[in-house]
Amino acid sequence: MHITIDTNVCIGAGQCALVSPDVFTQDDDGFGTVVPGRENTEPGPLVREAARACPVQAITVTEATTPA
Repeated sequence: MHITIDTNVCIGAGQCALVSPDVFTQDDDGFGTVVPGRENTEPGPLVREAARACPVQAITVTEATTPA
C-alpha cells in the first residue's frame, strides 16, 4: 500500500497526525505529511481513519499493484 497527502489540497487541520501519529506528522508550516519511510507501510485501521477524518480528503491510500 502507498500513502500520500496532496499538498495542494491539505489545509493543515492536523487530524491525520492526531489520529495516526506513527504515520503522519505536520511540517514546519503546519501541513500534513507522511513520516519519512512510512509511505509504503501497511496501513492499519488508524491510517484509514486518518484518511477518512481529513476534512478535505487530501490523504490517499492506494493498494499496491502486483506485476502481471
